[in-house]
Amino acid sequence: MRVRVPPLFHSGCLLSTENSQGKLIMASTIPGPIMAVVADIASDRETHATLDNLFVYAGAPEEAPPGSKQAKALAWLRAVNKKCSSPLEVLGRIIETYIEETIEGNDEFAKSRRDQQERLKKALANGNLTYVRGGRIVGALGAPSLTLMEYIRNRDLIAVQAEFDRALAGVESDPREAVSAASNILESICRAYIEDEDLDLPAKQDLRSLWSTVRKHLGFDPSKLEEQDLQQILSGLISVTDGIGSLRTHASSAHGAGKRPYKLEPRHARLAVHSAHTIGLFVLESWQKKKLQPLPPQPPPWAVSS
Repeated sequence: MRVRVPPLFHSGCLLSTENSQGKLIMASTIPGPIMAVVADIASDRETHATLDNLFVYAGAPEEAPPGSKQAKALAWLRAVNKKCSSPLEVLGRIIETYIEETIEGNDEFAKSRRDQQERLKKALANGNLTYVRGGRIVGALGAPSLTLMEYIRNRDLIAVQAEFDRALAGVESDPREAVSAASNILESICRAYIEDEDLDLPAKQDLRSLWSTVRKHLGFDPSKLEEQDLQQILSGLISVTDGIGSLRTHASSAHGAGKRPYKLEPRHARLAVHSAHTIGLFVLESWQKKKLQPLPPQPPPWAVSS
């Protein structure tokens, strides 16, 4: 009989734990260039006392290293990598205020703070990481996802933003959950579109049905396109969307003893999330274009026959 190993702690910092299958989870570490930038910014902003409070609050090992503020912060971040199971979670809490701070004015102080924010963002991007509001660091999914995030924020689609964050956070740790989130992203966009355009919800409110309603209203009909290349791409988008919804359904169960269960890997989940974001972006761009189109000219009242 296998004995379950309990989570290990050291100085208040979680060292390791196990998932539901009993496999040890080792978190990604903080890249060296990011540690250098964070240590530099923290030493500029904090006193020794506030630096100690910040790192302990973030979940770093409680014993503060000796040395100057910059040397202390750098050594402490290295200790986080060695002793904590989720170094990126600790990092997210450390930089949360630095990166989310609202900076007003154009004096030298404000410019310095904005420069620090840009340095943090650039360092994260160079390490293939992304900061998600609320103190979370996740793997970057690329330009389509980031562009989609901006569209979501501009339209204030809160439900879509929640699914976006969920997908980003779950690609590596829980591929099944990430695939489910990818499908939910598209469902949320479709629902928001249907509500905003005052359309009738389909009787069956799964992704296939919601997507069918939206694409018909937006005119996504490959047969009406003259360019064969665009026909193929649009047909592919329709097929991929149906595939994402089906994968979410089928990956959740083996569907009978005669079929092999799905063995989803992070690369499969990443493919689904990338695809969902690309399709979602196309829908939002098309929606935006539809909103900006001027109404057809109306005849003056005196020209309308009674």
